Amino acid sequence: MKHLAAALALVSFGAAAQDAVLPPVDVPAPPAEPSPTARREPTAVTTTIDANEHAGEGKDVAALLATAPGVATQSSAGLLQRQTVSLRGASSNGVLVLLDGIPLGATGASTDLSLIPAPLVDRVEVLRGASGRLGPGALGGAVNLVTRRPTDAVELSAEGAGGSFGTFQGHLTGAGPLGPGEGLALVYGARTAGDFGYLADDTPSLPGDPLQRRTRANNDAAQGGGLLAWRARSGPTSLDVVGEGMGLDRGLAGPAALPSADARQSTAHGLGGLRLARDLDGGGDLSLFSWARLDRLALRGGGLTAVAAAQVDAAAGVELSARRLVFERHGLEGTLSLAGEWLSGGSAAPSWARLGLSVSDEVLFFDGAFSLVPSVRLDVTGPFLGVSPRLGAVALLPKGFELRANVGQAHRPPSFLELYVEQGTLAPNALLRPERAFATDAAVAWRGERAFGQAAVFGQWTQDLITYEYYPPSRARPYNFENARALGVELEARAEPTSFVSLAASYTFLLAQNLKEDPRYYLKHLPYRPQHAAHALASVGPSWLRARAELLVQSEQYANRTEAVVLPARALVTVGLGSKLPLAWPVTVSAEVRNLLDVQTMDLDGYPLPGRGFFLSLGVALSPLKKTVPLAIASTTEAP
Repeated sequence: MKHLAAALALVSFGAAAQDAVLPPVDVPAPPAEPSPTARREPTAVTTTIDANEHAGEGKDVAALLATAPGVATQSSAGLLQRQTVSLRGASSNGVLVLLDGIPLGATGASTDLSLIPAPLVDRVEVLRGASGRLGPGALGGAVNLVTRRPTDAVELSAEGAGGSFGTFQGHLTGAGPLGPGEGLALVYGARTAGDFGYLADDTPSLPGDPLQRRTRANNDAAQGGGLLAWRARSGPTSLDVVGEGMGLDRGLAGPAALPSADARQSTAHGLGGLRLARDLDGGGDLSLFSWARLDRLALRGGGLTAVAAAQVDAAAGVELSARRLVFERHGLEGTLSLAGEWLSGGSAAPSWARLGLSVSDEVLFFDGAFSLVPSVRLDVTGPFLGVSPRLGAVALLPKGFELRANVGQAHRPPSFLELYVEQGTLAPNALLRPERAFATDAAVAWRGERAFGQAAVFGQWTQDLITYEYYPPSRARPYNFENARALGVELEARAEPTSFVSLAASYTFLLAQNLKEDPRYYLKHLPYRPQHAAHALASVGPSWLRARAELLVQSEQYANRTEAVVLPARALVTVGLGSKLPLAWPVTVSAEVRNLLDVQTMDLDGYPLPGRGFFLSLGVALSPLKKTVPLAIASTTEAP
């Protein structure tokens, strides 16, 4: 069992959590114990982002993800507007996004990260590389958002923030013993007017004409919800329960060239999960995981009433998993999952069932210093069948070095929307075939007492890539294109030379190309995939006065497949100053200026993003039974 536990812990060995701002860390903390979801991928190239280590930085989930290599985020119009993530050149609907292992979207659909508030999140596990171990849809990898966990001591905290563009946010958290276990309750709320200024070209056909100053309108949003969690353990048996709910109402301002005065969206969702696990004598465990999710979307105004009724997406599933250590060398694992999905309220009401079966063997050599992990998963999603084989390896070397490598295949079935649902100007295509991706990667990592570094190379080839194509006067419709490829390099590093200095950096090079033989597209860059992305963070000072500076750089990217429309490069600078006051109850104050140079950027179809903004956050922790509770301040932000 000790060998199996050591091998399963390898998934977090390459994690590079970013550096703390309040308070400073004297010695780098060891990697967090991987979640049950991350343990499924013990050889994946992984980055773990600890949300608590970003206290006072005002990051939402998308901004947290942007600090990791291999990640590209896309935003619409600022705070609480739609945000999506791409991994290693895969489309946003080719990234599997989970909350405590629960899928946040329908199979094959992209996930809106703005629906998950940062105060709920304890850490983010970014597992990069095509894999079917977690289910269909992970062509570029998976993102698992791990929520805050209950504690065995009473902890109370209140946190709030406010600033530019009519932005306010706050949340209350309480945790402690509850019955035979431990419980946590968190409630939050956020709102923004979203009325930032930007420059617009009213006559783009006339070169050299002056730009006009505009104010973003119909860009307000309000969000509220909460999180409940409870866990208990009795001997070898543990039980974890989580429930999350959210409501959001926001204006849909539209692109700068075609703004919308009254289009709005209302969204509500709820999800719950229960995991029952038992350790087995002699090594291994048995677990039962059940979950359910319900999402409701309603559009109104602005010509969006083509959706006759609110669209409801529901899903539920159960998963049985068993791991067993055999002959002290083989970590055998088998998983059986059953789920159903339903969509109603649009022009179609499709539903389908899902069946998944996977087996793997973690073969240990040299007392666990080297492990070889072959696996295969079979998925039946409605009418689609997919097989995802994978082979991974990890080697622990002297002097803190580590090597890992993977080769495998994954698939993504078309989503309900792509297959069946009318979406205004977008038409469905019931003849779509699943996307398939073959991927390989290799990484080397080094961990010292006060520093960490990792470098990875990867390649991925996608078949039957699904892309929307417009043939006037018909509406845009998704089609299968032949092939695409993504090649790249990922670098990340962190260092804490002293308790007063923290440094972190990451860089990604990505070459994502269309391989369709049509000369209009052959070897053209795939849209919305920047070739270069970099992040750097420096934090200096004691806990009572700590300053930080952050830089996020992204090269230009194309907005269409013929490379005719280009979104310009961007370099966004954020500076902040924070203080943890040495009072009886910890009080933390943080101020920051985002987009210090007031760089005007736009994303997607010309959506302007916020310029310079100032924000202030304040938090207090009340802990009658434990006076030294770590405090996390999470202020609102516009994702870059």
